[in-house]
Amino acid sequence: METNQPVFLIAGPPAVGKSTTSAALAARFARSVHIPVDDLRMMVVSGLEMPGADWNEALVQQISLARANASHMAQTYADAGFMVALDDFLDLNFPGDYQPLLSRPGAHAVLLYPRQTAAHQRNYQRSGDSPGRAYVDEGIQLVYDGMKAFVPLMEQNGWQVLDTTELSIEETVDEILRRAGITPG
Repeated sequence: METNQPVFLIAGPPAVGKSTTSAALAARFARSVHIPVDDLRMMVVSGLEMPGADWNEALVQQISLARANASHMAQTYADAGFMVALDDFLDLNFPGDYQPLLSRPGAHAVLLYPRQTAAHQRNYQRSGDSPGRAYVDEGIQLVYDGMKAFVPLMEQNGWQVLDTTELSIEETVDEILRRAGITPG
């Protein structure tokens, strides 16, 4: 069994296809696992804090705990011979939370970054007129507003930044693998 498999951290604003892309990427490998960090956060039964315009100490703690546990899971699975696709939303504290994971050999950081209008459209397609749509639209706006200066720094630090506005999920996965120089086996 081959150990030390690749780990892909798939990040981006809300509603850009992080989970769908991560699952499709993982499906390309014979042994793989998809770790959605939102699922770990939603394991909090009482006292769950949801992101919004104002972040409190409890929210920051919950996000940090979920990211630390996701990183540990990713490393454990990769060491056991599984390819890992981990997905998480992007915030300005994000890079530091994942630095230990991204410093391991075979780690790849990918930012899905379609045009903001595409993210809003995908949210509408996914949510319709549900009450959650406005919450996600607000999150999209907040993240895109904060990312303008942040994206060039991510590129300088080795992140693959993909404009997925015109790409299907399969084309996005193809591009991620091409840029990583990996042919799944």
